[in-house]
Amino acid sequence: MGRHDGEAFVKRSYSAELRQLVAEVIRMGGLAEAQVVDAVDAVVRRDVALAQALIVRDLRLDTLQAEVERRALALIAHHHPGEADLRRAISTLKLAMNLERCGDLARNIAKRSLVLSAGEPLLPLTGAIERLGRLVASRLRAVLDAYAAGDVEPALDVWRRDGEVDEHYESLFRELLAHMANGPDSVASGAHLLFVAKNLERIGDHATNIAEILHFQMTGEELQGERPKVSLPDAAVEGRNA
Repeated sequence: MGRHDGEAFVKRSYSAELRQLVAEVIRMGGLAEAQVVDAVDAVVRRDVALAQALIVRDLRLDTLQAEVERRALALIAHHHPGEADLRRAISTLKLAMNLERCGDLARNIAKRSLVLSAGEPLLPLTGAIERLGRLVASRLRAVLDAYAAGDVEPALDVWRRDGEVDEHYESLFRELLAHMANGPDSVASGAHLLFVAKNLERIGDHATNIAEILHFQMTGEELQGERPKVSLPDAAVEGRNA
């Protein structure tokens, strides 16, 4: 095999390995999205079996994230890719980390749902949780579809609309605080729903993180300016940072 043939073989090998790595990240994305949807359903439907199954399933995401990290680092070390391919390889690392964190947050929601299922349902507030959960899941699905399609525009749309998740979270936060103030018996359940809402808002942040990662991967440029946000009251800010 001549030098040029050898270089071509190495390049084909790298491309094949990178495609496999991207496929694993897309697979992780599908699992993470399903966990978010199921976590919200577990809260809304008070489905103990679904919550318990989700908690066990999250171990799979942890394993995949570790595998993606190992393979991405090996790919970079062995092939010394050029700038564009290096961005793609590094992006797989960052994406896997964000998706694994989404899975962790969904698992935490599932754990809260187990406690909530043992108490009286807070139906109007559960409906607000469902709306926030659907919004967050749709944001995550949009950026994952953008990644699979190699299209930055849907990811940019998620980034521009980041404030919508904050608006829903702020509204739900106010509702929960008012409900807990007017009904002392609902304080315990309300506190768990506050944590559920906070976890959903953080999943929304991870979707926006993914949008930023995709923009850099595809353009080589950082997104300029601050993420579009809404002004949150002090109490809501404290809830987000808790």
